[in-house]
Amino acid sequence: MEVCNCIEPQWPADELLMKYQYISDFFIAVAYFSIPLELIYFVKKSAVFPYRWVLVQFGAFIVLCGATHLINLWTFTTHSRTVALVMTTAKVLTAVVSCATALMLVHIIPDLLSVKTRELFLKNKAAELDREMGLIRTQEETGRHVRMLTHEIRSTLDRHTILKTTLVELGRTLALEECALWMPTRTGLELQLSYTLRQQHPVEYTVPIQLPVINQVFGTSRAVKISPNSPVARLRPVSGKYLLGEVVAVRVPLLHLSNFQINDWPELSTKRYALMVLMLPSDSARQWHVHELELVEVVADQVAVALSHAAILEESMRARDLLMEQNVALDIARREAETAIRARNDFLAVMNHEMRTPMHAIIALSSLLQETELTPEQRLMVETVLKSSSLLATLMNDVLDLSRLEDGSLQLELGTFNLHTLFREVLNLIKPIAVVKKLPITLNLAPDLPEFVVGDEKRLMQIILNIVGNAVKFSKQGSITVTALVTKSDNRAPPDFFVVPTGSHFYLRVKVKDLGAGINPQDIPKLFTKFAQTQSLATRSSGGSGLGLAISKRFVNLMEGNIWIESDGVGKGCTAIFDVKLGISNESKQSGIPKVPANPQHANFAGLKVLVMDENGVSRMVTKGLLVHLGCEVTTVSSSEECLRVVSHEHKVVFMDVCMPGVENYQIAIRIHEKFTKRHQRPLLVALTGNTDKSTKEKCMSFGLDGVLLKPVSLDNMRNVLSDLLEHRVLYEAM
Repeated sequence: MEVCNCIEPQWPADELLMKYQYISDFFIAVAYFSIPLELIYFVKKSAVFPYRWVLVQFGAFIVLCGATHLINLWTFTTHSRTVALVMTTAKVLTAVVSCATALMLVHIIPDLLSVKTRELFLKNKAAELDREMGLIRTQEETGRHVRMLTHEIRSTLDRHTILKTTLVELGRTLALEECALWMPTRTGLELQLSYTLRQQHPVEYTVPIQLPVINQVFGTSRAVKISPNSPVARLRPVSGKYLLGEVVAVRVPLLHLSNFQINDWPELSTKRYALMVLMLPSDSARQWHVHELELVEVVADQVAVALSHAAILEESMRARDLLMEQNVALDIARREAETAIRARNDFLAVMNHEMRTPMHAIIALSSLLQETELTPEQRLMVETVLKSSSLLATLMNDVLDLSRLEDGSLQLELGTFNLHTLFREVLNLIKPIAVVKKLPITLNLAPDLPEFVVGDEKRLMQIILNIVGNAVKFSKQGSITVTALVTKSDNRAPPDFFVVPTGSHFYLRVKVKDLGAGINPQDIPKLFTKFAQTQSLATRSSGGSGLGLAISKRFVNLMEGNIWIESDGVGKGCTAIFDVKLGISNESKQSGIPKVPANPQHANFAGLKVLVMDENGVSRMVTKGLLVHLGCEVTTVSSSEECLRVVSHEHKVVFMDVCMPGVENYQIAIRIHEKFTKRHQRPLLVALTGNTDKSTKEKCMSFGLDGVLLKPVSLDNMRNVLSDLLEHRVLYEAM
């Protein structure tokens, strides 16, 4: 055997070939499946490609080819008959689809390459774009005209200018031959020609509002083409014109006509319309376009809005003018009231000072007379004069300073006092008058009524004295009963008043019942009105200012109480009832007694040097008499200059009248402070005044005065003042 030494080529092994084919078929299948996805994306994004179904068919062909290669992966190894059957089916379908696609491409490719087909397609698209751009330009132009017209119409809020501007701008924008506005008459049965474009002074003739053409226009919000020969369109001369231009009419809503009447417009309307008529030029073939009609409709709506705004403005201007007139009237009334209040306050201030000076003399001299040797009858008379004068001084505080009562600035002077003694003092003051009229007065004090209470003794005494005094004043016969008790929660009271006692407070109820002439129930509310008297009371010729109950009601309100009157009618008497809130005092009976020396010799004022400065000779003499009676050594001066010259470290107290004219009376306090640099060498400075306002007290404190003493002053009051002043070196009465 011959041996061949030729070199055999080194072919790859079968397994390696199978591996390369396997990998190649896998990537071919992946590529085949990705191509249809790209074709689908192309078809979706390409809106101008006309043969989409061909691409779908081509995609199916590629998918089948890919499926064939994918199935072929299972044929490299031993496979079943099923795999062979599936492989055969896929190849058959691939062959069919590929042949169909090839045949279709023979017919489609020439069309795709045809310039004429592409040119026709582009022309159709360009025409469609031109139509869309035309519509856009028309809409932009219409919008521009609408904005321009709206700006011109709303540039003013005068209704006549609005309507005239509308016609002028529409005529210029739409190149109209004539434009007119028909307004409804007051009766609402006719339309009147009110505004025209060409005629400066249109002929104001009317047409019935029930014409069919008007009903047709009013029945819709759209612009309506009407006949050029209709009554509302015959506004232009027809001589020499054989062809009238088209006419359009549109309604204009008139909102709130009651607010802006023009000539004889209706006063009230909710669905009233004006009629706007627009005419194209005659002898022309021009017609109304859709965008022009839309422009007219929009302008009509804008005119309606502008008219409503004008109506609101006119109404606001009328309301503003009326409000300004009212404000002017109120300002005048306020100025007059302020002037009257200032005049009243000035008058009250003058009267307050002028009346307190003689009252100071009466009380001071009465208190001095009380200290002399008197018979029991004389002492009783002097005590009555002194108590009446003190009460009159309290009344002056309220009546002469009425402004404090009206503005609520009056403050209560709280202190501990004997309530039982207060009722007895009231009866002692009233009994002389009651005895003259032969009216018996009975006082009933409840057993549980506290003896010592905390409250304003003077105000409470004034309330009781006013009510009991009225009972005596307006009674000619019968009797008067005064009852005082502690108010319980179940006691009868007005429905708007509730009694809520606490551990430290209780409510005192006082009933004053008389069997006099009575009063009409309908007149009861008038009793608490100041300076007012009912007819039944006024006819009794009893006199009075009608201020007592009004002041009493103010005091009761300050004491957190209530007051009312009950009467069954004329001739049946009446009952006055009031509740006031008082504090419960823990002091004993002895502590309630004023700590005042019984006789002048018991007071340690002997040798006390006092300086009195007062320009009024009577007041200066009375004050000196009080101090001398208390054992003081008194020096009197009539001016501030004399006071500065006389005052020395030997004087312990200086009483100065600060009601003297000028501010130097307060400045003198500063000059005395400068004269005595050491406080223990300076005398105590006390203002003696008849002014009850708080400003006087505040001014005295600001200028360094040590106390304020309010005129009139009694002997006991002066004794207490000196005691407190020397003990505490400060004294400010409640004002």
